Amino acid sequence: MHFASDNTSPVPPQVLEALIEANHGYAMPYGNDVATSEVRDAVRAAFEAPEAEVYLVATGTAANALALACLCPPWATVYCHRTAHVEEDECGAPEFYTGGAKLTLLGGEHAKIDPGELERAIGFTARAGVHNVQRGAVSITNATEAGAVYTPEEVAAISRIARDAGLPVHMDGARFANAVVSAGCKPAEMTWKAGVDVLSLGGTKNGLMGVEAVILFDPSRAWEFELRRKRGGHLFSKHRYLSAQMAAYLRDDLWLKMASRANAAAARLSAGLAALPGATLLFPTEANAVFAAWPREGHRRAQKEGAQYYLWPMDQGLEGPGDVPLSARLVCSWCTMDEEVDAFLALIDGGTESVPTQVPPPNS
Repeated sequence: MHFASDNTSPVPPQVLEALIEANHGYAMPYGNDVATSEVRDAVRAAFEAPEAEVYLVATGTAANALALACLCPPWATVYCHRTAHVEEDECGAPEFYTGGAKLTLLGGEHAKIDPGELERAIGFTARAGVHNVQRGAVSITNATEAGAVYTPEEVAAISRIARDAGLPVHMDGARFANAVVSAGCKPAEMTWKAGVDVLSLGGTKNGLMGVEAVILFDPSRAWEFELRRKRGGHLFSKHRYLSAQMAAYLRDDLWLKMASRANAAAARLSAGLAALPGATLLFPTEANAVFAAWPREGHRRAQKEGAQYYLWPMDQGLEGPGDVPLSARLVCSWCTMDEEVDAFLALIDGGTESVPTQVPPPNS
């Protein structure tokens, strides 16, 4: 019962097979291999963006920080939600790679930026001219840290505010595939057609061994990104092993199939939790993350049987009255099985159920 994170999932066989194939013989380094060309063509086709430039890095932190460094100078600020990954989980990497740019933190339900608050924050920025930090860029996360999904219309609303202020828009898409599947839209409709300039397209959380893509819909920023990637130590020599993963990920829409599966598992888990006595959902389940609370005794039973998930916030304890609800975050992955979800729900409800261990194929 593995719900700690989609980062904990194994790698699908298609990706491992692609890595084995890439390991045959020799290939040119630094992104000059055949698989990188395939990735570039596949991304351009998937996003209906023939002029887009595509670059691979190994981590989401690198993707976000390098992308923002191309959008925001050191004396400016990045507007983001106060619970955004770039604020809470990247150890100051965006500030470091931008050379010291500030983050302006905004509110909004379900970790979505409130458009009115963004507009007010932009208007308040640089009110004293040279004495203040300047307007830099807007960063949104889709799916959000609360498991919510911006619709294309919501992305466009944020982008319009940014555009009116002359600001570029970055999207942290660590779980972008989950968001696209949830919204039932095309990748282009959620990104450049809605005003997004740069997308950090996640792979690792959706099953890859370790690769993310930075998609620059404005190719004029490409050379700067290349320089920053190299200077920041994120240009891989044996780049073909990144390329092979991403090429397999995009081939035959594997990325969307895996995200669909993760979302479906989360929907099953969410519905099951909502039906249990004493349990409540904290946020709508729109992608592959579930936030819920249920009595402490149910947590004790689940964790005693080896269930893996995070209490959210993490400073809650299992000691104390059993009827007191504790909140938690549970994340489903491409290989979360229905039987696994049902066994977890049975434990919380006070019963017992055997948990399967076999991982199903990702295209079933």
